Amino acid sequence: MTDPTIQTSPRLRARIAGVLYIIIMALALFGPFPVAPSGLARADAATTVDKIIASKSMYSLGGAAELIVYTCDIGVALIFYGLLAPVNRNLSLLALLLRIIYVAVAIANVLNHFAVLLVLSGNHYLTAFQPDQLRAAAAAFVRLHTVGFDIALVFFGLHCLVAGYLFSRSNFFPRILGILLAIAGVAYLMNSYASFVSPSRAAELFRYTLPFGVGEVLLPIWLVTMGVNSQRWTEQARALEPQK
Repeated sequence: MTDPTIQTSPRLRARIAGVLYIIIMALALFGPFPVAPSGLARADAATTVDKIIASKSMYSLGGAAELIVYTCDIGVALIFYGLLAPVNRNLSLLALLLRIIYVAVAIANVLNHFAVLLVLSGNHYLTAFQPDQLRAAAAAFVRLHTVGFDIALVFFGLHCLVAGYLFSRSNFFPRILGILLAIAGVAYLMNSYASFVSPSRAAELFRYTLPFGVGEVLLPIWLVTMGVNSQRWTEQARALEPQK
């Protein structure tokens, strides 16, 4: 029986993944409140609380943007599995699972984002607490959101490593895309573990590892503009079919 993934256009699926990836990056980097916690949030949660109080509506939109990002991530994960399965089905499944775990942890972490709004909402039942206590609680949730995001990025970094290897081993994507994606994965892992070991220095390290993320920027651009070499993809996919 023919693999059903061969019956759909790999180039179209690659371009859909590219569009989803661009949406992810646009909202994560330039959204109303960036999904990726900033150096400010890492270094001074109390200052971040001041910004939130001054713009609660924008912060609320930031939470909605997070949910859109992670929904798009699910689509990217599924499409990548189908595109990379001809290289190594087991490793493609591993890459899929790692990205889904990342999404699950990140979505759960959105609760910390909205918890900040909850304790700053001024609802009547919160009058039992002093204003300074509520600000301290909000700052704690800001910090928890950052820590939760760093935990999620461990799994995303591992996903980038595995997916990068698969991209580099395929004969239907440029090898350099996979290498750069794997390097980005290493940078994510370095940033996350640095935040666990020394939160005060994580923001400084982020400045140095930021250029390593170029692979994650180039990948969606390539997917949208060039897609995938459909002929080579089909040949490699058919080679994995069981012999009749």
